[in-house]
Amino acid sequence: MSSANPGRSTATVSDDPAAGAPGGASSADPDAFLGLSKEECVELLREMIIERRFEEKAAEVYQVGKIGGFCHLYIGQEAVSAGSISPLRDDDYVITAYRDHSQAIARGMTPNAVMAELYGRVDGCSKGFGGSMHMFDKSLNFMGGHGIVGSHLPLAIGVGYAIRYRGGDQVCLCFFGDSVVNIGAFHESLNMAARWKLPVIFLLENNRYGMGTDYRRVAAVKELKDRGRAYEGLTSLDVDGMDVLAVRQAMEEAIERGRNEKTPSFIEARCFRYMGHSMADPMHGTYRTREEVEKWRSDDPILSFTRQLMDAGRLTEEEYKTIDREAKEIAEESAAFADRSPFPDPEALYRYVYSDGYPDDMRRRDAWRKELR
Repeated sequence: MSSANPGRSTATVSDDPAAGAPGGASSADPDAFLGLSKEECVELLREMIIERRFEEKAAEVYQVGKIGGFCHLYIGQEAVSAGSISPLRDDDYVITAYRDHSQAIARGMTPNAVMAELYGRVDGCSKGFGGSMHMFDKSLNFMGGHGIVGSHLPLAIGVGYAIRYRGGDQVCLCFFGDSVVNIGAFHESLNMAARWKLPVIFLLENNRYGMGTDYRRVAAVKELKDRGRAYEGLTSLDVDGMDVLAVRQAMEEAIERGRNEKTPSFIEARCFRYMGHSMADPMHGTYRTREEVEKWRSDDPILSFTRQLMDAGRLTEEEYKTIDREAKEIAEESAAFADRSPFPDPEALYRYVYSDGYPDDMRRRDAWRKELR
């Protein structure tokens, strides 16, 4: 097993999971796996590995200039996306923040569509208009990544209200980071969800840092799950965000509350991003130490779950290598697909500004428009 170099710009999954991974449960009892079948467990692992390999490829192509602007990678947090999205129904809703590539893939968006969007190409999920922070697919009820911190929580409330208004039994899963708990929209949204009994599941991905700031430096209430206990009718709890089964179990219970009791939940998933906040900042050496990153790497969610499945006889090393090889191929193909996809034509600047098209008289006011001819 070749261990990852913490000084590199990408984090990697080992090609040999049998060495170096933390020990997992050795029981073959299905209850140890929440009643999931062997095939379902392997599919969870496959999902996490695809997410990891995709993000590694995104980091690679970003460094050679094929992706512009900000790029926030999800490496290290795969257990949260896979564990929380996998128990949802197709008609449930997902809304998230700007670290959204893996969540989009977990919801069913093709890696090709995600990578093309990162490239700003027409075959991207948002036709190249959104980029890294704005993955969106209405057909999947994936209501987008949102770049303004906390701006999407009130939108999740709107989705929850629409579900209740229509008499449905769906839920809305809302992802966000630890910085959000200190802004007004967080408290307004939790208050409204609790008061109106809306089926919204607020999932806080506490990766310990809001950009480069340790959340403990700015949070007067350091147990972030306690923020939700001020609201009667809202269930608040925390979960090990590096354990895919723990996340899934917490989500299954929250989904049941949302469907049957029409009550919201607030889950703090404690996890860690192995990369910097974005591709613009280093993995360690500024606001994080090498030792801290290495400590969390030893609890890699993919290797931990792999070891657990192997110990229980649900996965062989050869099966793991096959899954990993296929995931690498998917990531490579997504980049090749994005390379083949054309850029939007210049006239596309005027699309989607107005619902009925861009008024022609306003287009003539743009002095620079002649440059597009």
